[in-house]
Amino acid sequence: MFDFIPKIPMANWIDTLTDWIVDTFAFIFDPLKNEFGDFIEWIADLLASIPPFIIMLLVVVGAFFITGKKFGLAAFSLVGLLFIENQGLWTELMSTFTLVLTASILSVIVGVPVGILMSKSKVAEAIILPILDFMQTMPAFVYLIPAVAFFSIGMVPGIFASLIFATPPTVRFTNLGIRQVSTELKEAAEAFGSTGAQKLFKLELPMAKGTIMAGINQTVMLALSMVVIASMIGAPGLGNPVVSALQRAQAGAGFVAGISIVILAIIMDRYTQSIYKK
Repeated sequence: MFDFIPKIPMANWIDTLTDWIVDTFAFIFDPLKNEFGDFIEWIADLLASIPPFIIMLLVVVGAFFITGKKFGLAAFSLVGLLFIENQGLWTELMSTFTLVLTASILSVIVGVPVGILMSKSKVAEAIILPILDFMQTMPAFVYLIPAVAFFSIGMVPGIFASLIFATPPTVRFTNLGIRQVSTELKEAAEAFGSTGAQKLFKLELPMAKGTIMAGINQTVMLALSMVVIASMIGAPGLGNPVVSALQRAQAGAGFVAGISIVILAIIMDRYTQSIYKK
């Protein structure tokens, strides 16, 4: 119907831009792909080398005390981790945990300062909000394309894709938490001569801690949801058995790996929830 309008070569433009970024910033991507990738894999191997019963003990004891000396999460953690070890997926569990933990930490490091910037500047908020909307509405599989282009395959592109996908909640909740701090408290702090930094670190961030931790909880869950997708570009972990089972139509193996991911998700979710509720 609109054949008279020439087709915009958007795909070609993006390919050209991607090639330019890869060539121009190779001095950044190559060290991340090699040194950082080796470091992350070393952490995963280190965790896998620790006897499972030691990690189980630490998780169970931590769950008992972090939930106010209640046995629910501790018992679930023990049974769940025993099940994963019994199914021979312990090494994959450690790789997944390393990927999720690294992506979550990086998301917090990036997200909290950006959220603070948004809370302090309406101009920054107007610019960043559409970017966050774009990051959250873009299909997760699309993030694998630049991840592979920049970092090839392995753990690093999986972390990169998870970082993009999981950062928005931390940014949004940090912005929301600081903006919800009472105006009267802010005025009182200013009346007592507080500097901007003092007001931020001694009033606004402590008052917004619960909201920020809720955002971090969502970030952890989103990072974990990328596990299966990241396995498609060579990231090790519990996603590999799922993808393998899908390719071979092995319902049993896929269900077991899926249950293992659910167990890890529940444990990490309850841990982070207990932290911000306290």
